[in-house]
Amino acid sequence: MSILEIPVVSLDNPQRIIQFLLDQSLTLYPTKNSLKKALKKELVELNGVEACGSEWLRVGDTIIIRSQEKAVKKIFPLSVSIVYEDNYLAIINKPAGIAVSGNFFKTIQNALPFNLKASSNVDGLPSPMPVHRLDKLTSGLLLVAKTKRAQVALGHMFEKKMIHKTYHALVKGRILNKGTFNGSINKLMAQTTFKSVLLKKSLSYDWITLVELSPITGRTHQIRIHLSTNNTPIIGDCIYDSTKVLKGKGLFLCATEIKFTHPILDKVVHKKIDLPHKFKALMSREEKRHKIFNKS
Repeated sequence: MSILEIPVVSLDNPQRIIQFLLDQSLTLYPTKNSLKKALKKELVELNGVEACGSEWLRVGDTIIIRSQEKAVKKIFPLSVSIVYEDNYLAIINKPAGIAVSGNFFKTIQNALPFNLKASSNVDGLPSPMPVHRLDKLTSGLLLVAKTKRAQVALGHMFEKKMIHKTYHALVKGRILNKGTFNGSINKLMAQTTFKSVLLKKSLSYDWITLVELSPITGRTHQIRIHLSTNNTPIIGDCIYDSTKVLKGKGLFLCATEIKFTHPILDKVVHKKIDLPHKFKALMSREEKRHKIFNKS
């Protein structure tokens, strides 16, 4: 059980312990409700005595906060590429074909302790936790919290659209410009900006387009549905592509960029990764096949 010791060095105004702790940036409990639960579990002490929350503080008092340990799940020994890591959060490059989480063993969540260092902060999570999701078939950048404070802050940032994510997809057909998809999903407003990056002639699909996308909202399968509705389905999409699906290569969708202000260190974190090799290989192959066919 880790311990955080907070000395009361000064008080501008009389304060009860519960309000004082809510004002502390290092507290394990970022909300009044979570702090009340900690007090009920006897995880907070004032001058060596169990605190109830209503006590008035004096300069020279010492508050002790204990973190409640939780059992760590069995670790999945899958190596992943770490793009960024500090004591509060991390960004990994998720491989395609592995679910982020779920009620089974082989998930990215269960692999995180195998790859990331445990936080030394008092509010360090028993195990690193993903703070958003990527589809099982989607590869790319996944943001992970290592402390409770980072987990809560990043969750709020996603709600307020303060974290910018960019994806790249290889689609069937032509997308010639840029714009915004506005089609609703399950009767909820859904928006995705898009920009055509590269077009290639294709023997299999006539044209293929490499497109850059940024979801403004966060509906399930949003990018896949928007592209399918546009009659430019993602290559390898076995759910939203009614035409012939390329087998054995997976879904050609990757989260390639993420940008946000670090909620603890107050610095801009901006990370990009290269396109997966299979994107470049398929574009090159389709272009060569088209040229060979038209020469014969």
